[in-house]
Amino acid sequence: MNEKKAISRRREALTPERIELAALELIDQVGLEAFSMRKLGEKLGCEAMSIYHHFPNKEHLLDALVDRLVASVEVPPRALASADRLRGLARGWRAMSLRHPRFFPVLSVHRLNSAVCVHFLNEIMLALRDAGLEREIAARTFRALAYFLVGAALDEISGYAKGPSSLHPVSGEELARQFPDLAAAGEYFVPEHFERTFEYGLELLLRPILN
Repeated sequence: MNEKKAISRRREALTPERIELAALELIDQVGLEAFSMRKLGEKLGCEAMSIYHHFPNKEHLLDALVDRLVASVEVPPRALASADRLRGLARGWRAMSLRHPRFFPVLSVHRLNSAVCVHFLNEIMLALRDAGLEREIAARTFRALAYFLVGAALDEISGYAKGPSSLHPVSGEELARQFPDLAAAGEYFVPEHFERTFEYGLELLLRPILN
C-alpha cells in the first residue's frame, strides 16, 4: 500500500501550490530546523532537484510561504467601521500564527515587502486613516499594533512559559509569601486565558484612538 501511495504521489503534477502546501505541512510536523528540500522531496515523492524547477532555493520557498500565510488572513470589507476592520485583521493574524506555530517565528521577522504583504499592511493603514487619525498618529499606532500582534503570537507559540529558566528559580512557596499579587496573577497566564488576554490587550490598544 505504501508503495502504491508513493507511485501515486509521483504521478501527481508538481505545482508551486502543491509544493508550498506540502512544505507547510512538513514544517508543522518537524519544525523548520529539521526541514530540508530533500525531506520535502521525499514527502512529495520526487527528487529535490524537481522542486528547484519551481523554487531556485529554500529561501525562495520560504518567501512564498510567507506570502501564502499572509494572504490567508481574511480582510474585512472596507464598508465596516474602522474598529471592526482592525479587530478582524488582528484576530485573523493571530489565528494564522496559531495554525502554523513552527513557521510563524520566520514570518515574524520577515520583511513584509512583497506585493501580497504590502496589500495586507495597507488594509491596516487604511483602517487607521479612515478612523480619522492623522498621518503620524496612524503610523505610530500601526507600529504599536505590529508590536502587539507579533509579540502576542510569539509568546503564545513559544514564549515566556517555554523559555529557559533561572538555575535558581524562586520557589512557588516563596513567591506566594513575598510577592502574593504576582503569584496570584499566574492563574491568568495559562493557555486557557490566552484568547481573553489577547482581546483585552487589543481593546486596550484601540480604545483610546477609535472611541
